[in-house]
Amino acid sequence: MKLLRVGAKGAEKPAILAQDGSIRDLTGVVADIGGATLLPEGLEIIAGTDIASLPTLSADERIGPCVANVGKFICIGLNYADHAAETGAPIPEEPIIFMKATSAIVGPNDDVIIPKNAIKPDWEVELAIVIGKEARYVEEADAMDHVAGYCVCNDVSERHFQTERGGTWDKGKGADTFGPIGPWLVTKDEVADPQNLKMWLEVDGKRYQDGSTKTMIFGVAKVVSYVSQFMSLQPGDIITTGTPPGVGMGIKPEPVWLQPGNVMRLGIEGLGEQTQNVKAYSA
Repeated sequence: MKLLRVGAKGAEKPAILAQDGSIRDLTGVVADIGGATLLPEGLEIIAGTDIASLPTLSADERIGPCVANVGKFICIGLNYADHAAETGAPIPEEPIIFMKATSAIVGPNDDVIIPKNAIKPDWEVELAIVIGKEARYVEEADAMDHVAGYCVCNDVSERHFQTERGGTWDKGKGADTFGPIGPWLVTKDEVADPQNLKMWLEVDGKRYQDGSTKTMIFGVAKVVSYVSQFMSLQPGDIITTGTPPGVGMGIKPEPVWLQPGNVMRLGIEGLGEQTQNVKAYSA
C-alpha cells in the first residue's frame, strides 16, 4: 500500500493511492497515518477496505508529510561506504546516531527555507524507515517485524552549523523545513529488497546523487536493531538511513551549496519523488 496525507498544513486527511492512480480518502477508516494506524492491526484494517468505494481526493491538493505526529526523527550518519569516502571519513565501526527535530518535518513538495546565518546548506536523499510496532532491544533477525514501511526523505543540512559550530551534528540538521518526507509511506510488503533501491537527487536539473541502497554499511534490519538498544522505538518513529555520494560538500574542486531559487528533485525507486523550491528565510 502507498499511504499519504493530503490537504493544507495542519488539516491533512489520511489517504491511499489506488491502483488506478487516484487518491482515495481514508477519513472514517483510520484517524490518520501515524501512531496506532501503523501497527500491524491498523494496516490490516486499511488492507481490508474496499478502496474503490472510497471518495476520491483531488490530485491537485497539497501532499503533506506521509506520517503524522512523528515522535522521534532519528538519523544514521555516514552509512554509505562511497559517501564516507567522498567526505574523507573512516568507515564507522558502529552506526552513528543523531537526531533531527520533528519540527523540521514538511511535505515532500513544500518549500525548503535556508535558515538565518546559513553558509553551507546542503542536500541528502535518504531512505527512511517508518516504525510500525514498538521495538526495544530487538534482535537483528526480528527487526523487520517492527517496520511498517519506507519513505523518501531529504535530510537537508547546514554543514557550517553541523561541523563548524561545536558540539553534535544536530544543530545543522533541525532547521524548519529540513525534513521533507513522502510523498508516500510504502508498506514493507511492496518493497522486495530495501537494500537494492536506486536513489537520486538533482538541483536545477543537474544530477548530483545517483546511488543505491546497495552501498549501505549497515542495512535496515541492523539499523532498527541497533537503535533499539539505546532507545525504544514507537509506531510512527522515523529513522533515516544515510545518503549516497554526491552531496554538495563533496563536490570537487569546490563544494556546491544550495541557494535561494534552486529547485531540488529527488526520488527512490518505488517510493516516489519530491520537488522542493529553495527560498531564503524571511521573518
